[in-house]
Amino acid sequence: MKTYRDYDDLPKIKLPYGQEVSISDSTIRDGAQMPGIVVRSHHKVKIYEYLHRIGIEKLETFVYNERDRKAISLMQDMGYEFPEITGWARANPADIDMVLDVDGIEETGILMSVSDPHIFDKMGLPSREAAEEKYLEALQYAVDHGLRTRAHIEDMTRADNYNFVFPLIEKIIDIDPECTIRICDTIGYGVPFTGVDEPYGIPTIVRYLKEKINVKNIETHCHDDFGLAVPNSLAGYWHGANWSNVTFLGIGERSGNAEMEKLLLFLKRRIEGFDKYNLDCVAEFSRYMEKEIGIRIPRNKSVIGNNVFAHESGIHTAGVIKNPFTYEPYPPEIVGGKRNFLVGDSSGIEVLRFKVQETLNELMDVNIEIEKNDKRLRSIQADIQKLYNEDKRVSCISDEEILGYVKKYFMFNPMVRKEMHRDEDGEKEVKSEATPGIKPRMHDTID
Repeated sequence: MKTYRDYDDLPKIKLPYGQEVSISDSTIRDGAQMPGIVVRSHHKVKIYEYLHRIGIEKLETFVYNERDRKAISLMQDMGYEFPEITGWARANPADIDMVLDVDGIEETGILMSVSDPHIFDKMGLPSREAAEEKYLEALQYAVDHGLRTRAHIEDMTRADNYNFVFPLIEKIIDIDPECTIRICDTIGYGVPFTGVDEPYGIPTIVRYLKEKINVKNIETHCHDDFGLAVPNSLAGYWHGANWSNVTFLGIGERSGNAEMEKLLLFLKRRIEGFDKYNLDCVAEFSRYMEKEIGIRIPRNKSVIGNNVFAHESGIHTAGVIKNPFTYEPYPPEIVGGKRNFLVGDSSGIEVLRFKVQETLNELMDVNIEIEKNDKRLRSIQADIQKLYNEDKRVSCISDEEILGYVKKYFMFNPMVRKEMHRDEDGEKEVKSEATPGIKPRMHDTID
């Protein structure tokens, strides 16, 4: 009989193809294009440091202006082997020359827009054939100058793949068999479901590239306009892709990109054999992005929101106090988080007892257990419920307020009752008895 009472009891999932998968980051390239924020050179360097601590394999960056090149130089000065710093270029020799001018960059992405709106309306090209010629010439130029390449197949999930894109990719692989083909779900139209044909079906596209064209390196780059960026990235891995391009917190244009932290957590905790990523700085990383760059993080955002390990309702808090596995999908320390119990309108006596006991222990520097039927505890509960019943309160009770209740009901109401009388020899004898409802632990002393 199987029993699942601890995190280690739960089985992990195996990738069907069993391939090694990796992550490339676009936080300081695509992510920096998020409207309303400015990612400066020192921000980029700090982001690079966090990515190194996590273990991300590659990072892509622009090289167009002095700020970009300054950040690259500062990152290179740190001497890290990973993430590998890679370039990004439009499909023309002039852009590729800018990448070549930066010492130390050995790989570049090349933008290849493949949907008709991009070819005809955005770029003003006369035909698909003209676009293909432009892209292949740029790729050949990069290869001839010694660069490894990634072909960014932009807007592939709104393109004519069978008649245009797949034949183009075959020619790309003829030029550079090691080229990473990036499936760009530019407007978020991709879906992770099997049985959905192109242009939308990520599983269909990945399998066609892998099985029909024999592409060695397949990468997804998914946008979140329909909320499917992470599911589509996972679907890519599930059907044979070996790379996913993401941003931290999912920042980027419009609704943003696939969120790195979600993908990392799923790989580390749910998929067999992915211990290479270190997530214990993720919470710290998110606080940096919020404070220094101004990214607003919803309280209920997966992995890094303030409420991820916060518990208020009676049933949940009672369960977590007894065994965190009851209502927490993974331990807080995995992502550098901290468990937090809150007292609010839905809280029961168990969480209040926990908070009062915790406050007393800190206040008196002793370990004390309070019984649930302690009259003072019930008095605090009544006071708090009165606030909510009379609609005087719309938020949780703060730790400072709990401290005030503890002082009112416990510190001004002696915890130890002292009885004094004389013994047979006339000497004064003192006997102490703990107040009902409080149990000092065996190793503690109450003065």
